[in-house]
Amino acid sequence: MARTIAVSWDGQPSTFGFASVDRSALYGRRRRVPLDDHGNPCTRASILDDGSLLLRSGMTGQGYFLDDGTMVKQADLEGFDQDGKPVAKVPSTLGVPQPLEGPVDPSDVLNLRVETVYALEPEEITDNLRARLEAGDVYRFAFNYRDDYRAETGMLLANENGIFALIGVPVHYEWVSLAVTVDLPAFDDDSDDDLDFEF
Repeated sequence: MARTIAVSWDGQPSTFGFASVDRSALYGRRRRVPLDDHGNPCTRASILDDGSLLLRSGMTGQGYFLDDGTMVKQADLEGFDQDGKPVAKVPSTLGVPQPLEGPVDPSDVLNLRVETVYALEPEEITDNLRARLEAGDVYRFAFNYRDDYRAETGMLLANENGIFALIGVPVHYEWVSLAVTVDLPAFDDDSDDDLDFEF
């Protein structure tokens, strides 16, 4: 069964198929392929600092290596907060209707560090939600692609090209202002500004 992004607004669920949008999808891409002496494509690999292990592409996605070369699988990793207390995993939200917040101020999108953009294909969408999105409303919802220790935020919006979900992490800025003002001393306007080059 295909995974979907599911939301709920005004008590009614809507579901979307989704596909990632990246620069290559928008503009195309060119790729250089290194070849060996026989014309075969080379495979990328990395070697550990001590030269003990050669890591091929995809191996580090399965786990992490300790300094002694021991591999720890991703499934065996646990998360801890800054105080050393265990952190519970946040379950995936795919296929689980998430309540929409909003409409939110469109400027909230500017305070989101966007990490992924999805083009959405409505599988089931209420007429009311579609009309609100086409009118320019923006909605916030919780998003988590897979079970992990950090939930993300999604922004649901639409334009003339379709419906999109912007996924990322909210950024909170701390503005700094001058707390103390200083009065500069007054200068004597009658001072002689002429330069004297005589010795």
